[in-house]
Amino acid sequence: MSERDFDLFVIGAGSGGVRAARMAAAAGARVAIVEDRYMGGTCVNVGCVPKKLYVYASEFGKAFEDARGFGWDSTRPPFDWHVLRDNKRVEIARLNGIYRDLLQGVDARVIDGRGRILDDHTVAVADSRYSTDRILIATGGWPHVPAFPGSDLAITSNEVFDLEHFPRRLLIVGGGYIAVEFAGIFNGLGARVTQLYRGPLFLRGFDADIRAHAAREIARSGVDLRFEVNVESIARGADGLDVTLTDGTVVEADTVLYATGRKPHLEGLGLENVDVALTDSGTVEVDRDFRTSVPSIFALGDVVGHMELTPVALAEGMAFARKQFGDRDQPVDYDFIPTAVFCQPNIGTVGFTEEAARAEFGDVTLYKSTFRPMKHTLGGREEQAFMKLVVDTASDRVVGVHMMGPDAGEIMQGIAIALRAGATKAQFDSTIGIHPTSAEEFVTMREPWTEA
Repeated sequence: MSERDFDLFVIGAGSGGVRAARMAAAAGARVAIVEDRYMGGTCVNVGCVPKKLYVYASEFGKAFEDARGFGWDSTRPPFDWHVLRDNKRVEIARLNGIYRDLLQGVDARVIDGRGRILDDHTVAVADSRYSTDRILIATGGWPHVPAFPGSDLAITSNEVFDLEHFPRRLLIVGGGYIAVEFAGIFNGLGARVTQLYRGPLFLRGFDADIRAHAAREIARSGVDLRFEVNVESIARGADGLDVTLTDGTVVEADTVLYATGRKPHLEGLGLENVDVALTDSGTVEVDRDFRTSVPSIFALGDVVGHMELTPVALAEGMAFARKQFGDRDQPVDYDFIPTAVFCQPNIGTVGFTEEAARAEFGDVTLYKSTFRPMKHTLGGREEQAFMKLVVDTASDRVVGVHMMGPDAGEIMQGIAIALRAGATKAQFDSTIGIHPTSAEEFVTMREPWTEA
């Protein structure tokens, strides 16, 4: 046994760090994990979990209105922000405790504080020093707000869940999934939402048809979308915040939420004390085994710049622990990882976009369908669902599936299994659908789409 204090010292108790620590400890390693904010990291505290709870809350507003078409004499009751916020806090505190209990249950030592690397095998927390065979950096990402006049008046996704007062007028800056999701949340809760994006169309990296469809549906829902514009300055006004835009207009808002990207959370980590290489984008550079340029130091999760998704961090933590402490070399396969955007309606996607598929395979065949979900025929909502299959023509393999509509995230999980298994369009066609569902559309699209 090593004479050092630990076999593994994990810095960051988010999804990836906790999974790696738990699996390593369960394999018999002496493990410590340090966290300076909250157990569970971004996902549990200011990300996936509270966001999904707020999405649920926001959907009730439209559901009250839809119910009238189904015979319910419903009226939309008033919304109480403080009840939602405080109930969320109770649930997150419960999850924080569960994460701590899980670690203690495998005898991993939990240390509260900010870990700082002193050398290749030493981590300091406050006045204490710990020696370790391996160090794992799993500190995740941190919201980034660019500097401009009044930027200190903006908030980020770290603060938006716990606002003291509900913002009746919310300006959101950004075009990624975080910005789009919060636009839907606060629009559904009753705020007047304006969303800005500096480019011509938001959700960069998603399939072009999904991006266009999302813009139409989100605008239809009541969000004021403004593309190719940015914030020039923010100042306190007589009635809230006055936001001057690059097109010369001024928007009045109670709150300005910046969701323009996240950066690796490396500040104060002590990387200046070791020769850990970073990429040009500022992420930690690692090999397939998550080893950095320093042999005893590893990194995984959002801090290394792979797909910034909780399940990816979990898979990386598992792969790391198995390789280092279980003699099982099973690297993470990043192909056909599904993801969802919990905007309204939801987006679910897996595999190649049309553009990427053409670059990879050459000739592709497309199948598209736009329709009004059955639920809205009596509810009266004009919302349209959209589905798309991207097929490699030569092999008939389905290489991309994209959807915007109710329960898209739930549907896409099963589709992802099929794509990872190499399913062909013929196998999709031979699968009997579940009727009546939106999901059955994926196995009934028979005619290839052609440009009109």
